[in-house]
Amino acid sequence: MRIPPGADDVENASRRFLMYGVLPLWFVPAVADWVMHRRTRIEETSGVRESAVHALMMTEAGIPVVAGLVAKVNPLVLSLMGGAAVAHGATALWDVTIATHDREVHPVEQHIHSFLEVLPLSAAAFTACLHWDKVRAGLRNGKEAAADDWKLVPKDQPLPAAYLASVGAAVGLFVALPYAEEMLRCVRARRGRIGHAA
Repeated sequence: MRIPPGADDVENASRRFLMYGVLPLWFVPAVADWVMHRRTRIEETSGVRESAVHALMMTEAGIPVVAGLVAKVNPLVLSLMGGAAVAHGATALWDVTIATHDREVHPVEQHIHSFLEVLPLSAAAFTACLHWDKVRAGLRNGKEAAADDWKLVPKDQPLPAAYLASVGAAVGLFVALPYAEEMLRCVRARRGRIGHAA
């Protein structure tokens, strides 16, 4: 998908914002949230339980991101994005309920959570606006539906491999690695408590 250098129409601006704005914006609050968890010693409080909920939220956000990056946007992908955004919001509420019961959650962390909650909704909304014809096709219950509307199929014009590799590397570095470290810390702390109790 090549965007001409001088293109300044709304569609191209929205694509650029999704690719180089919304998606990279996910990494900053993700790392900031991990830092807040370290500062409040999550491993000594809500521990593995809360860290597992974080892994669930990353999965809820990650699956539609992968689908949007590699699959043709159709009613199935849009439904996946919308459903995942709703599920992510519900899981975020569960996460905060666990966290506030077991450890101190500072206002700064709550504000970071706000960014993490709105980004999946923003991505789904921008994608829906870019593919309004597919939204309409999905709402018409099959009338005028294309053969591949409810199938996962590769994009007609795949995103550049360098962009996909950069996104994958950034997800690994700024999301998967910090939260894997968090889970490992929580598991070790729980084993230590079990060892002391025995």
